[in-house]
Amino acid sequence: MAKIADIFQADRKSSLPLPIFLANVQAGFPSPAEDYLDKTLDLNELLIAHPAATFFVRVAGDSMRDAGISSGDVLVVDRSISAADGSIIIAILNGEFTVKRLVKKGEKILLVPENPAYPMMEIKEESDFQVWGVVTYVIHKAR
Repeated sequence: MAKIADIFQADRKSSLPLPIFLANVQAGFPSPAEDYLDKTLDLNELLIAHPAATFFVRVAGDSMRDAGISSGDVLVVDRSISAADGSIIIAILNGEFTVKRLVKKGEKILLVPENPAYPMMEIKEESDFQVWGVVTYVIHKAR
């Protein structure tokens, strides 16, 4: 099961604008990228829409691997966004943090893993369940 290893508060006090190339990157024949250098991009601006409500969460486990989320990845989580059907969320279920896809089927609420080795979890009336935040970005090292 994908669990939460660490939670960090987002900090937009610091800024590190990096150059951005305004051209598609070809996977085949290279082109001179310097011709397209236009402006800078601050990753804080890109990734953090609501600083006071945004956290970085490190994942432990592989239950979301088919959604492109692996153990060790960092998730950008916005607590100010309402979770919709199909959202990838951080949930607290019976006192434990987990990352899953939220699926609503009529009156049923399901937490669905993105790895067939794990079962989906139906949220029952007696479950201690809370949506903690919505995942907006996944950060992982290129493999």
